[in-house]
Amino acid sequence: MTTNEGSIDRIIRILVGAGAGYGAFATSGALAIVLGVVAGIMVVTAALGFCPIYRLIGVSTCPRRQTPA
Repeated sequence: MTTNEGSIDRIIRILVGAGAGYGAFATSGALAIVLGVVAGIMVVTAALGFCPIYRLIGVSTCPRRQTPA
């Protein structure tokens, strides 16, 4: 499992996860469950630096490594 998320992507995921987590505790019912799941997914993928959906569609937000000339 190689990383496919860059630093900015990971920061955005943490912020979205935190917001969704707050929303999960501030609401109730089905919306709270959905927001909790979204928060969990965002935080876990940010922590791992890997997004399975990115892998399926062939996307990577990691900076490209420069090859020596």
